[in-house]
Amino acid sequence: MRKIHLVIFIILFSTIAKTQELNCRVQVVSQSIQGTNKRVFDALQLAIFEFVNNTKWTGHVYRNEERIECNILINLTKRISNDEFSGTMQIQSSRPVFDASYKTPLLNYKDNDLKIAFSEQDIIEFSENSFTSNLASILAYYTYIIIGLDYDTFSLEGGTKFFQKAEAIVNNAQNANESGWKAFESTKNRYWLVQALLDNTYLPLRHCMYEYHRLGLDKMSNKVDEGRSKIAESIKQLKSVHREKPNSFLMQVFFDAKADEIVSIFSESNRDEANRVYSTLKEVNNANTSKYASIISSE
Repeated sequence: MRKIHLVIFIILFSTIAKTQELNCRVQVVSQSIQGTNKRVFDALQLAIFEFVNNTKWTGHVYRNEERIECNILINLTKRISNDEFSGTMQIQSSRPVFDASYKTPLLNYKDNDLKIAFSEQDIIEFSENSFTSNLASILAYYTYIIIGLDYDTFSLEGGTKFFQKAEAIVNNAQNANESGWKAFESTKNRYWLVQALLDNTYLPLRHCMYEYHRLGLDKMSNKVDEGRSKIAESIKQLKSVHREKPNSFLMQVFFDAKADEIVSIFSESNRDEANRVYSTLKEVNNANTSKYASIISSE
């Protein structure tokens, strides 16, 4: 009996020790593409799932409940050649709030520059030192962005080394034929996203991420008013970013993930706090002013 218990313990320990960083749900949609064997899209979905979830991305050991929740939705809209496709990729990630069942969104971003090559028997392989394929590089890039954002919410500038890994992927892709990697192609692409995350101009936004989540949301289960007040203070830091870089790409990415949550948090705030937060939001994210108006109208 003791031997059986030992075997079970070893199996469980091995499973825990090998638990990777992400718990990623993957969906590949291909309704727009006609005349192609749909098995290739099923194979692609499985290959992406296994690559993202089974690769060891950091040197840290994660318990199963600590894995980062994320979603990847690939919508393939065009068949370029026998094994080449283009479309879009929607990436979402979240993290749990301490002592609560609620998960707070960290990223909700759509990449419109998706072009990949994949055959039914392909295995996705990635190298940190070279560009192996556009598919592998895009998946690894967004994985490091997801992990970096998660780490930024638990420690001040904790995601830097993962953003640097994403930057290295961008650098390795500079000679790639596919778009999305180069500065001159757009003002809103993979190149500019990671550049902003590593630019000192945006450090107040990254500090906001830490204070908003670790010192604010994580406190709200026990001290609602104190946690909400800290979130209000953290959002004020975005003023310096906006004044330096008005309507910046990274601020848009931040509010695409957080705007609805901010409204929900401060709809229960007192009048003075609600007015202060609304004033800040109106300045730094004017595009969502009508949405933020509910913060003061709900009093």
